[in-house]
Amino acid sequence: MESNKQISSILFVCLGNICRSPLAEAIARDIVAKHNLYIKVDSAGTGSWHVGETPCENSQKVAFQNSLDISNYKARQVTKKDFQNFDLIVGLDSSNIANLKKIGCQNPLLLGDFGFEGEDVPDPYFFDGFEGFTTVYSMIETCVNTLFEEYNLISTSITNPIQYQLK
Repeated sequence: MESNKQISSILFVCLGNICRSPLAEAIARDIVAKHNLYIKVDSAGTGSWHVGETPCENSQKVAFQNSLDISNYKARQVTKKDFQNFDLIVGLDSSNIANLKKIGCQNPLLLGDFGFEGEDVPDPYFFDGFEGFTTVYSMIETCVNTLFEEYNLISTSITNPIQYQLK
């Protein structure tokens, strides 16, 4: 971890940029706002098939239930230029990390390394119904808060004290 380097931008990356990474972006933006930080936050997908689409309905719903609005977010595909424009590139699972490395990202971080011992943040579609989205949201929230803490961007935890176990 490069905690001595000033972090001014973070990019969260998942597969399609319609469920997990927009949630990570929204949670991070909320932390930035609550702590009056000057950090650019964005999200992208490794795939191109959802470019221009808004986040999926269930991601919007779980965000709304947590006082976040992602309805105006638009999916985009990660580019090589992002690797120069963002201090931290954070993949949500090991497949995202592998894909990022294939296109030239030198040091992507795995979000699950921040609070979930290197676990992948699973795609919520692998669960039955809406439950997967609430589980994945809670995991992302814990990990994003831990990332901010470990990089000394915030000094106190604002995470929900309840730990969720993946099934």
